[in-house]
Order: sequence, then C-alpha cells, then structure tokens
Amino acid sequence: MPAAMQSTSAPPYASSDDFRRIFYEETDSLHRLSFLLTADREKAQQAVVCGLEDSVAGNPVFKEWAHSWARRAIIQNAVRLITPRFVAADPHPGFNGVDETPTFHPTGMAAVLNLAPFERFVFVLSILEHYSDHECSILLDCSRREVIAARSRALQQIGGANGFHLERDVDAPSSTPNYPSLLEDVLHV
Repeated sequence: MPAAMQSTSAPPYASSDDFRRIFYEETDSLHRLSFLLTADREKAQQAVVCGLEDSVAGNPVFKEWAHSWARRAIIQNAVRLITPRFVAADPHPGFNGVDETPTFHPTGMAAVLNLAPFERFVFVLSILEHYSDHECSILLDCSRREVIAARSRALQQIGGANGFHLERDVDAPSSTPNYPSLLEDVLHV
C-alpha cells in the first residue's frame, strides 16, 4: 500500500489493555459503584471482577465508550448477583397509630446502603450514574413507572434521614432536590 494511503491513527476500538488500564486507574470508583449497588463487599468484588472479564472478552467497543462500558458491565453483573425487584410500597406506612420514627438516621453512603435493593439500584443508576428512566427500566427489567416510584421512595428515605423535606411527587431526576453534601459523602467515601 502506498505510504500516502496508510493510516497512522490508533484503532477506534478499545483493546483488552485499555480496559485493564481503566479498571486499574478507576479501581476505587468502580469498587464504590459496585458496593453501593450490592451493599455487600464480596458481591461487589465479584461484580467488579466479572465486569473486567466481560469488558475484556466482550464485544468490541469504541475507545471513547470504554469508561462507560466498564461501568455498565459492573452494573449488569451487580444486577445479576442481587436481582433487585420492584415491591409496591405500603400506601399507609405506620398506619397502626404508633409513631414509628426510627432512632437511627444514616447519612451519606450508609443512607444509600440502607435502602431496599430495588430502590438502591434505582437511586444509584438514576441519580448518581445519570441513567434515564428508560435505561433503568431495561437494566432492572421493570416499567418506567416502577423506576419513578422507587426513586421517589429512595429520595424520601434519604431526604428524611438527612433532614430534607421532599415533594411527594418527585418524578424525574431534573426535579430532584439538590443534595450536595449527601452526594459528596456518597461519591467520595
């Protein structure tokens, strides 16, 4: 081939070395993501290891997408390990007339880990990872309405635990209150 026609650009697809580098450089962030989803250190480790294996041995991915692909591989493995399912909320919690105010109010990462599995997955995916309701519903094999309801419950629980007052009809990430200190605690712990 003539020299003028040879391409000197790097391959457009991420290599297994690219994924290994991503997992090495972002170890803390990827483990935190996995732990927030699974709420279990062993399962979190398993999701990260399987995510690396899936990324290295999986379908070719454009280099520009490698970081998000690695995170998605971990998320998919966490979903397989935990199988979070939607459970309809009790429409009348504490309705027996007794004040059931919990004495323990977790903050930061503990508040997220205290959520029920489905609500925790929805919170992490939609709020922290910025997945759309549609993407969440596909990953979690549920309806968008269930995602919206679970996010609302998660925000109410986390907001209540942290002294925030939330609107009853939170239905989209753009309408969620600003939680700078909570999110900083979750993301940087």
